[in-house]
Amino acid sequence: METLPHEGIADRNHGAAHTVARGLGWFSIGLGLAECLMPQTMARAIGLEGKENLLRAFGVREIASGVGLLTARDPEPWVWGRVAGDALDLGALSIGLRSDNPHRLGTAMAMLAVAQVTAVDVACAKALGHHRRQAENEWRYIDYRDRRGFEKPPMEMRGAALSDFRTPDEYRIPLALRPWEEQEIPGGGLYV
Repeated sequence: METLPHEGIADRNHGAAHTVARGLGWFSIGLGLAECLMPQTMARAIGLEGKENLLRAFGVREIASGVGLLTARDPEPWVWGRVAGDALDLGALSIGLRSDNPHRLGTAMAMLAVAQVTAVDVACAKALGHHRRQAENEWRYIDYRDRRGFEKPPMEMRGAALSDFRTPDEYRIPLALRPWEEQEIPGGGLYV
């Protein structure tokens, strides 16, 4: 089969997107474990004291996303799920930007980190989606007009099978079922 000029590049990008998706899966599991196992420390660092249960819930979501990314055949929906989770994280972190929060700088740094990870998530999801759409479209545009299924041109193949062909006995009409043919008797006359 003919290799298209963009095929090698697409396969490399597809592999890179899957590698990034796997990395995001491990990152999600690590972040989720940190949020579940030490929510007080994380809440204090980002200025969300009193919201430890929210952080635990976000941790469970991160672990589920990570497991989904690592086990899914198609990680694209799971990466888009991470993007939605990042939006939730940014919304929750915005609570920490209030003027009476002494840890506003920590909140702003956490929001910056989440925004950067969101950018990676969006880029990865778009790359995975692009490759999926490209693979779906590839089968639509394969040109079979030059295919004929013969080793030689049709004129050279014409009659080639007849030179040594004999109908197999199991495909022949049994003698008892063959149409009646009148036979001549040697010396004249017909058998009746």
